[in-house]
Amino acid sequence: MGIILHDYQTTLKSRVTLSGVGVHSGKPVSLTFLPADADTGVVFQTAGRDLRALVSEVGATDLCTMLGDPAGEHVATVEHLMGALFGLGIDNLVIEIDGGEVPIMDGSSSHFVEAIDQAGIETQSVKRRYIRVLKPVRIENGASWAEFRPYGGTRFEVEIDFESPVIGRQSFASDINDDIFRNEISRARTFGFMKDVERLWAAGYALGSSLENSVVIGDDNRVINMEGLRFPNEFVRHKTLDAMGDLALAGARFIGCFRSYRGGHRLNAAALRRLLSDRSAFEIVETTRRERGRSAEMIAVNAAVYAPWML
Repeated sequence: MGIILHDYQTTLKSRVTLSGVGVHSGKPVSLTFLPADADTGVVFQTAGRDLRALVSEVGATDLCTMLGDPAGEHVATVEHLMGALFGLGIDNLVIEIDGGEVPIMDGSSSHFVEAIDQAGIETQSVKRRYIRVLKPVRIENGASWAEFRPYGGTRFEVEIDFESPVIGRQSFASDINDDIFRNEISRARTFGFMKDVERLWAAGYALGSSLENSVVIGDDNRVINMEGLRFPNEFVRHKTLDAMGDLALAGARFIGCFRSYRGGHRLNAAALRRLLSDRSAFEIVETTRRERGRSAEMIAVNAAVYAPWML
């Protein structure tokens, strides 16, 4: 598939509010999406401070991706929301939130997609800039690994491998555009094992987890949700959604292929940091049109002009 790139930055046309519960805190929380000026990026506004949705702001990756200080002001579980913004190409947004965790909704990105559709997407007058991967960058942790590779588009190749026969070894590989995200990735839900959920409850975590927002595998190695699975390989599709949300914290969309095996939030963040710490591994580009807009090419721009992804 060739490059499918949008020339200009986007935001929302109007404000929209969602409410739900935090999957770990179990507490009710509301958030409001507000249109933002070009070059704003994504900013979470809490009662105490503003948190930019950047990998440099990541404070924890144990059970989710958290921005801010785990012992202070923070916003946890940002990955499904950030995945929706990445998948639908939203560059600039202010998110007012009245709690410390993005609501889990149904465990996927589908409710965030619906909210974005309700608000509408507005194209802005400032060019969008991309991070183009120039050379392979890889990180390993035991049997797990993740890497960026040069590629003429935005592509994810994610593979998981669980001992549970319900999951086993699954892979999902695709170039990404808004249609593929909507139809193939956005509805895939978070998942877990009943034995782990009980352990997390006892430790004070996953207090908002339920069959309404998680795919749960019972002790008999069966999915206990009445709905069953939305896709035969819903587990790896959700891991792809997680990866999209974690890599959205680059501060700009990337042109390249991201591959991972047995990855997770910690590995995704580490791979992104590794890429952005090596200035020979990427360049900042934007589109330029020639021949009355019938063709486009990417040109390198001065990263100092706009570089929120810099660590």
